[in-house]
Amino acid sequence: MCWDGLGGLPGKQGLTELEAAHTPNIDALAANGVSGLMDTVKRGITPGSGPGHLGIFGYDPQKFLIGRGALEAAGIGFDLTRDDVAMRFNFCTLDADGNIIDRRAGRIPTDLNERLVEKMREASIPVLKYLFRRSKNTVG
Repeated sequence: MCWDGLGGLPGKQGLTELEAAHTPNIDALAANGVSGLMDTVKRGITPGSGPGHLGIFGYDPQKFLIGRGALEAAGIGFDLTRDDVAMRFNFCTLDADGNIIDRRAGRIPTDLNERLVEKMREASIPVLKYLFRRSKNTVG
């Protein structure tokens, strides 16, 4: 089992989200299983999600260059061509001054996510053909 994105940053109490969480199931897995560290690219290199996942699945991420957007597109069954550019993004919450205060918008509910993506589809950029798709949201 591999968990992606569990690093986190210390919050108000000085703990990361994982350190502060009540984790009896994870604790049981750690106590009764085998755990350790894995260098998915090379020792000393902290990869992004794309290279990290490729390394876990046995591909050399220094040979096969793929980004998170392409992985997300593959995950929803979208067939990319050589001329396509795939991007992944999160909605975020801004304060009154336009500063990001929550980079994940509090994990907004699926219905709100769908409405926001639909609104983005109404945008128009004259020289580009593009589409927006929601990949996954498990809240609400």
